[in-house]
Parts: sequence; structure tokens; C-alpha cells
Amino acid sequence: MLRAARETGAREWWCLGDVVGYGADPVHCLHACLSGASRCLAGNHDLGASGEADIAQFAGEAGDAVAWTRRVIGRPGAAQIGRLRPADATADVPLYHASPRDPVWEYILTPALAMAALDRIEAPLAFTGHTHLPAAWRLTPEGRLEGGFVDGEGLLPLTEGRWLVNPGAVGQPRDGDARAAWALLDPEARTIRFCRTPYDVAGAQNAILSAGLPTMLATRLAAGR
Repeated sequence: MLRAARETGAREWWCLGDVVGYGADPVHCLHACLSGASRCLAGNHDLGASGEADIAQFAGEAGDAVAWTRRVIGRPGAAQIGRLRPADATADVPLYHASPRDPVWEYILTPALAMAALDRIEAPLAFTGHTHLPAAWRLTPEGRLEGGFVDGEGLLPLTEGRWLVNPGAVGQPRDGDARAAWALLDPEARTIRFCRTPYDVAGAQNAILSAGLPTMLATRLAAGR
């Protein structure tokens, strides 16, 4: 994904959190994001891995993966995550891991929740993550909500109003497309391009299984679920 972004001419990249928590290479992922991203948030899985969130808040295989990740990253990784926060709300383009109302846990999965989130935003554009589903919601100047989940790739003009955009997930996309999901913001042209990048799914699956993580975390990658 980073290679694909560079090839588009992207000048910098932002990370919306959940750097670790499901995959088999948490130390590498932490290093890549903390050394490369110009803005990086902590997601709920990061906070679980660092000990800032209780593992009991994660169900089933997710809890097992967080516990495994906590052991692997150790104190050095926990200290790195401790420097991150789940929101960067004061920038020109605010970032939230989950939502403006609850940056750690709220899933924006319905129009009502999107509307509630947009009511908390004053900036014309903000980004969220957490759901693993690409989405673009717009609050028009007349107060009408438009948009929803985004299917596939495409260019989105940022027309007048307030926008709340989710680029999807590089790791573990959940919209039925196994390719990594990300988005390219062009602030001068006022556009967002939703992008998908193929990656070595089998390699990621083998690493998960070799690490002794739950089998489901490997099998779901091929289905984009």
C-alpha cells in the first residue's frame, strides 16, 4: 500500500489506528507507522495491546490476539503506543480512530450514527477508521445527510458541506474485497480517491498461523471479512 501511495505522488500518509492487534508482525507495523506516518492515532486494539484498555473488552479471537500482541511487543512497544492518542481533533483535517463522539469504540455503521458524528465536526472534512469499511458521508449546507458505504475504487469530489470519510482498512478489510483499502486526499483538487491494492494474502495468513494466532484471523483475510 505504501508503495502504491508513493507511485500516485502522495507526499505524506496518515494512520487512523489499530496498527497492531490482529496480524503476526506487530513490531514491524509499529516501527513502520511510527517512523513513516506524519500523523498516527491509537486504535482500540493498540490500546488493548499496550494495557491501556482491558482485554476483557475484546471478544473471542480478538481478545486472544490482543493478549498475544501484548506479550510480543512487550514494554518497549507499549511505551510507543502510549505516545499515541485515538484522536487528532484540532488539525485542519481532524482524525478519529472510531468517531468524534467516542474516538475509541463507536462504530459508524448507520446514517443516524453518521449524522450524530457530523454534528460534532466543524471542519469541512474529517476521517475515521475502526469499521474496516470504506465510507463517505456528507452533511449538505441544507442539513441533509447523503452518502454511505463505498463500493470499490473511485474518485469522490468534495463538494460543499461537511464530509466524514472512512478509507477502509489496509489490514483485514471487511467489505468482501481482500485487497488493502486506503484513500488518497488531494486537498488542492478537493477530491478523495478510494483505492485498493493487492498484497500477499497467503503470506499474511501463513504468518498468522505460524505465530499460533487463531485460525479464523488467517482464513478471513482471503474473503475480505
